[in-house]
Amino acid sequence: MANWPLLSVVTFLPLVGVLFILALVRGDEEATNRNARYMALWTSLATFLVSLLIWINFDKSKTGFQFVETLKWFDLPGGAALNYKMGVDGISMFFVLLSTLLTPVCVISCWTAVKERVREYMIAFLVLETLMVGTFCALDLFTFYVFFEGVLIPMFLIIGVWGGERRVYSAFKFFLYTLLGSVLMLLAMFALYFQAGTADIPALLAFAKDKGFGESLQIWLWLAFFASFAVKTPMWPVHTWLPDAHVEAPTAGSVILAGVLLKMGGYGFLRFSLPMFPEASLYFAPLVYALSIVAIIYTSLVALAQEDMKKLIAYSSVAHMGYVTLGIFAATHQIKDKAVLGEQAVQGAIFQMLSHGVVSAALFLVVGVVYDRMHTRLIARYGGLVERMPRYAFVFMVMMLASVGLPGTSGFVGEFLVLLGAFQANVWVGVLAASGVVLGCTYMLWLYRRVIFGKLVRPDLKNIADLSIREIVVFAPLVLLVIWMGVYPSSFLEIIEPSVKALVSDFKAGICARDAACFPGVVGAR
Repeated sequence: MANWPLLSVVTFLPLVGVLFILALVRGDEEATNRNARYMALWTSLATFLVSLLIWINFDKSKTGFQFVETLKWFDLPGGAALNYKMGVDGISMFFVLLSTLLTPVCVISCWTAVKERVREYMIAFLVLETLMVGTFCALDLFTFYVFFEGVLIPMFLIIGVWGGERRVYSAFKFFLYTLLGSVLMLLAMFALYFQAGTADIPALLAFAKDKGFGESLQIWLWLAFFASFAVKTPMWPVHTWLPDAHVEAPTAGSVILAGVLLKMGGYGFLRFSLPMFPEASLYFAPLVYALSIVAIIYTSLVALAQEDMKKLIAYSSVAHMGYVTLGIFAATHQIKDKAVLGEQAVQGAIFQMLSHGVVSAALFLVVGVVYDRMHTRLIARYGGLVERMPRYAFVFMVMMLASVGLPGTSGFVGEFLVLLGAFQANVWVGVLAASGVVLGCTYMLWLYRRVIFGKLVRPDLKNIADLSIREIVVFAPLVLLVIWMGVYPSSFLEIIEPSVKALVSDFKAGICARDAACFPGVVGAR
């Protein structure tokens, strides 16, 4: 197993499914669609099962990258080279598993919903899975960029071809917003390469810790990376593409968009911004505080005014990702006029991303269930569904309670750790962030009451069918995972913790680059 290229297998196995679909799926339209569905399902399930080996064989005592694979890509002038390099640590491993879990969930969920160009639809999701996994595994700057930007193409097609009435507008808005920020990130990557002489991410992290980038250079590099990651997260005020994209995207597209793609921004902050540009991260922390707080409060208030279920959940995603950015940056408090990055808040931010990936995906699937039956997402068109759909009401309740952060669910752990770090950073930041919890409860409970409770008065709802066996199969692992993460969070945190501690240590060392007395005893302080 030690010599087996496990990460490459997990990354590119979906493309094997794509080749089989292209080569073998033939015949009449009905047979082609059926075979494409099954091929995508078995491929994505196989990928998920293989990805579990990463978790099984992961050494939680190590802080560095594991399962590292290196292959020279091409040479550069001056003797340097760009490499295909893959590896995972405690920060990235669970995002790989999240990507491989949600892909078969998406395939099963759209089994009957998508009736046109089914083969192309399944190919798009398998290609998307490869690019998502590659993003979280890449350990070379430009390999990361290829995967990171490549994600845009299949998602653009999923929204633009299989989306709603305004799908073309939403697809282009999504594409242009994310591409613009990423162009600046590419320029910053070139600057990193010329400054450090390497595109190897572990080598860049070591360079930032031992030598460090100049303070003024850090400022510009941080802003360039921020332009890309802030849009991807998304942070206020560059979040406007997200509600449009969610509303027009098919259900499975919304699942992947909310479940995985939004996490790439937070992952980028953890992988690049904090360890490579510590002084700039400290300098801009108040800006991130402000944007995160505005995102939490403002988008929660906007969510209260929504009439479309998908749009409400989309705005709630922006608010929840506000907690993520707050946990990453706001967990700093002053010791001897220097900042210490709080480990708990960073762990909380990672846990919140994982929790939101599962919960938001499930909530969009919940909306998709009634949309497939009634072809409307308007909240006012529903009410009293508990009478006809008790199983549906139960699943909706679990995910709603996880979204508001009820103890015993996954949503509680991440938000609690983030708020703990926020209060340590600044009491007012903590208070304002905590108000978002109240607002989140308000709009989610309001949504649940309007849709599930009340009297069932509309004639077309009186014959609506409850969850089918296929839909139960889709929701069951997500419900179990939400409860597992809420009841036994240490099974995840114990893997995340060592890598977070290493990140904290590197951050401290970077802050102390010009002050050896900053943190006595900190390895790397000079």
